[in-house]
Amino acid sequence: MRSLLVDGPLEPLDGAHAPGPAQLAASGPRADGRGDDYELLIEAIYEGYLLHYEAPRIVAPSEADLGVLAGDRLYALGLARLVELGDIDAVIELADVITLGALAQGDGKRELAAAVWVAGARAVGWGSSPSHDRAKALVRSGSPDALQALRALDAV
Repeated sequence: MRSLLVDGPLEPLDGAHAPGPAQLAASGPRADGRGDDYELLIEAIYEGYLLHYEAPRIVAPSEADLGVLAGDRLYALGLARLVELGDIDAVIELADVITLGALAQGDGKRELAAAVWVAGARAVGWGSSPSHDRAKALVRSGSPDALQALRALDAV
């Protein structure tokens, strides 16, 4: 029987040891005392995203259709766990991340999709802001200023 899990150790996506979205969100004050829960559930949602649009790190389906189904299931598992934790703001934020990431990927803008994930993870860990909401609106509208607005959130 073929395993659906990647064989071997996980490598960081960018070759460095920078924290990913799950670690970023889990290190914020909104996850205080529940960092492990946040890291696990956001890791599940992020792997679901990778199964849809990028190279997954954990799940290795034998067919693309199975990857999409597995990705959908991981989205649902992570979001359901957030509901159990009572963090509706994070559910809304990650639903936006999934949607905006899909819009960016559909337009062939992988860099924008990655920036959406970083900004979303930060909002889950530290809370949203008017600047964050403005940046998301720019992504939704397809504005050429969206990437710059998301990156500016890093400097705040």
